[in-house]
Amino acid sequence: MTAHHRPVGSHTPTSGGLARAALPYADAAGSQVVQVYVSNSRGWALPAGDPAQDVLFRDGCAERGVPVFIHASLLVNLGSPTANTVERSAETLAHALRRGRAIGAEGVVFHAGSAVDQGHAEAALRQVRETLLPLLDEAAATGGPRLLVEPSAGGGRSLASRMEQLGPYLDAVERHPWLGVCFDTCHAWAAGHDVAAEGGMTATLDTLVATVGPDRLRLVHANDSKDLCGSTRDRHENIGKGTLGEPAFAELMAHPATAGVPIVVETPTEKHVGHAADIAALKRLHP
Repeated sequence: MTAHHRPVGSHTPTSGGLARAALPYADAAGSQVVQVYVSNSRGWALPAGDPAQDVLFRDGCAERGVPVFIHASLLVNLGSPTANTVERSAETLAHALRRGRAIGAEGVVFHAGSAVDQGHAEAALRQVRETLLPLLDEAAATGGPRLLVEPSAGGGRSLASRMEQLGPYLDAVERHPWLGVCFDTCHAWAAGHDVAAEGGMTATLDTLVATVGPDRLRLVHANDSKDLCGSTRDRHENIGKGTLGEPAFAELMAHPATAGVPIVVETPTEKHVGHAADIAALKRLHP
């Protein structure tokens, strides 16, 4: 793989067994990178996993040269004013990091979160610091997966949705080297970055790099959108079929910041068919 290659893959189902489900799906979709859940995407249960499936999956991905990423439960919110939510969010991230070590994952994606209440914003970033720093220190010490913060689609007192808001978020954890960033095209559009305008995706990625530094972008979620710019709505559409359009993704694939960075589609799909088409589209748009 050259430094300028951008491996493209998809979020991949695991129901029925990690290796049993994900490897055939990745092959059928033409995935060069795989993202999976290791717990319920909308629940707090933290399953131990099947060691035999873990080994088969890890070895299968290694044989294919396919990097692996985990997406933590969508319930994770380190900025919540509810103490129980923060505690469970921390447990979920610790679990995902453990599972990530077991399956050879490079990163664990989690949403930046929300303060929910207007008066909680300052305390929310304090919670981010208190919760993330020990997890980041341990992950770095064990050589485990990086944690990757994903800016949200905006709204609801979000802690980071605009690219520039990643600055205070990273500052809260002293710009810890083990905290990377996952950039989602649909989220950025929903948060008000006009990535569909000519030069808009380029400008947004330029702002991201200026805010977080050149080496912190570790994963891209390439998703078109069903909604208008600034809608704060996170409804994904297939590549080129939504309000972003193909030219935005051509800019994404050509930007220096994405060189060597894995790209994952989380788009609508029937079995693997939609993902295969979107992966093929992004590969075609690669300069």
